[in-house]
Amino acid sequence: MSAGRPLLRPVLAIVGRPNVGKSTLFNKLIGRRQSLVRDVPGVTRDRLYGRLTFERWQATAVDTGGFDPLSTEPLIEAVRRQVDAAIAEADLVLFVVDARAGVTALDLEISALLRRAGRPVLLVANKVESDAQTAALADLFQLGLGEPIPVSAEHGRGVAELLERARDHVPRVTAAVMPAQSPVSIAIVERPNAGKSSLVNAVVGDERVLVHDAPGTTRDAVDTAIEVDGRPYVLVDTAGIRRKGRVTAALEKLSVIMALKSLERCQVALVVLDATEGFAAQDAHIGGYAHEAGRAVVLVVNKWDLVPPGMVRKAEVVEQMRERLPFLDYAPVCFTSAISGEGLRELFKTIDEVAREARHRVSTAEATRVVREAIERRPISVRGAPLTLHSAQQVAVEPPTFALRVNHPDDVHFSYERYLVKSLRRAFGFEGSPVRLALRRAPGTRARSARR
Repeated sequence: MSAGRPLLRPVLAIVGRPNVGKSTLFNKLIGRRQSLVRDVPGVTRDRLYGRLTFERWQATAVDTGGFDPLSTEPLIEAVRRQVDAAIAEADLVLFVVDARAGVTALDLEISALLRRAGRPVLLVANKVESDAQTAALADLFQLGLGEPIPVSAEHGRGVAELLERARDHVPRVTAAVMPAQSPVSIAIVERPNAGKSSLVNAVVGDERVLVHDAPGTTRDAVDTAIEVDGRPYVLVDTAGIRRKGRVTAALEKLSVIMALKSLERCQVALVVLDATEGFAAQDAHIGGYAHEAGRAVVLVVNKWDLVPPGMVRKAEVVEQMRERLPFLDYAPVCFTSAISGEGLRELFKTIDEVAREARHRVSTAEATRVVREAIERRPISVRGAPLTLHSAQQVAVEPPTFALRVNHPDDVHFSYERYLVKSLRRAFGFEGSPVRLALRRAPGTRARSARR
């Protein structure tokens, strides 16, 4: 498997000390609330990637954690490595300062580092809400980075002018370098600390996502556009999901909400489980989230290299997963190691297969034939009359959804619906994807007079 590489667009890295409004600016630039915003220093830790569009110009914005180049605390050092990596790959750095606070010692340290890095820099003076505040910007010239650009990220003031300046500072990217294929969007979900961030880093080939032993390190949904063996993907690394009753901190609640939103906008969900810890009830909850969202699902048993040889066979693990996660019996299972790279090539082949199956369409004639034969093999009576099928039509993909027109749609037991779904799977595949049924009344049949 060739190493994942970022898709080509001009890259704008947003850096600055903690709590100057970097994430608010990032959200404003990309036009949606992807990065968590809260009045607490250190909320953003990873690099967050998002596409911005200004008139006909596009670029990739990168949000980074609050930068303290002097700290020796391990997690802050890891954040600093993320910021250094963002600066190294940037075509332009947006150095954000708090105009109301003036120049701080930390701002001076960061400006010196940016000058040594040799990257083009625009100095962004945030939290300028009115023209009356612009007189205070003169103090920012001592940073040695040219004229500050006044903006209010919260209210959008000056953002268009900032983008005009940014566009003039970076090379234009033509359509020739954009991917010809539509990327497969993948959300990676797990209970905290099962190794999903290490898995993303193994695929991308660098420390794109912060990896740290403390659970809860990843708080944001981090979109990473890559190519693997020439095919484009978007990886969404999400905060570890805890059961709702165990989520108490407001910040962690926001992380869980954003992780669930990531499921809504992806095509394939990778449900990551820790091979060294076995199954937990929370794994079933997370798998249920992916199933209810209607996403194609791949179950990923990570850290397989840490399982002692001969202790347990893969077939035994798969059997146990089918027992504990019966509602995901359609999901294929992959065994991986983020450290050694074991299983990654097979994982992406499986992702391609389930993404393709989730978009598979069948004709109305074929669907009707398969469902009618299933009812004939196992006939049932509904309200004293045999269940009869008028037609079966596929009405949607991702997930595949079938409208069945029958004589008594409100009285079909859910266990019989499961039987019909399995019949459709045997005929048409749909591996990795949930299949939905919508039972509707057939033309010419009368509705029942009262509900039981």
